[in-house]
Amino acid sequence: MLKLHFCSNSRSQRVLWLLEELKLPYTLNKIKFHPSELKSEEHRKRHPLGRVPVLEDDNITLFESGAIIDYIIEKYDNKELKPKVSSSLFPSYLQWYHYCEGMVMPPMNTVVVHTLILPEDRRDPEVLRQAKNLLSKAIAPINELLSQNKFLIGEKISGVDFMLGHSLYMANKLGCISEELANIHRYIQLLNSLESFQKAINA
Repeated sequence: MLKLHFCSNSRSQRVLWLLEELKLPYTLNKIKFHPSELKSEEHRKRHPLGRVPVLEDDNITLFESGAIIDYIIEKYDNKELKPKVSSSLFPSYLQWYHYCEGMVMPPMNTVVVHTLILPEDRRDPEVLRQAKNLLSKAIAPINELLSQNKFLIGEKISGVDFMLGHSLYMANKLGCISEELANIHRYIQLLNSLESFQKAINA
């Protein structure tokens, strides 16, 4: 039985969304986003840095959302969420799957730190301005990508959507996607229409 260690409003929503989309049986351990639980001795045995998500699959324990999503797709996918190597979509899949953590999440992490996590007296307006600028630049090519596709790399949902799509949803919640990026806003509406996505973001 799969077990997901989960915090709301975090990358662990990506994994829960995937589990719901594939209709896989799982149990959910909701952890409070607070050092008292994340940094507890019990949770550090699952993740040495006390973070989420963590997935347990019988005797296997795995962390890092991208690795977990890869693992689930390779082992349990029944919807062809990852194109075969021979597919013309495979290079695009790899590129945009890794674009998420490589280009979008670093500045977004900084935005989160300087708007939500740090106390107001420690927030740096210039660091925040630079991070928002970098995030805007990273997001712009995705708007162009979505002018060609219903989902991120084609007409069907793929592993890229669970990674990068969730990041776009969170960036929009932070007010970092301008109204001019109409294709991204259309796409976020599409995600919000999915029952599996709603279950993940409301857990």
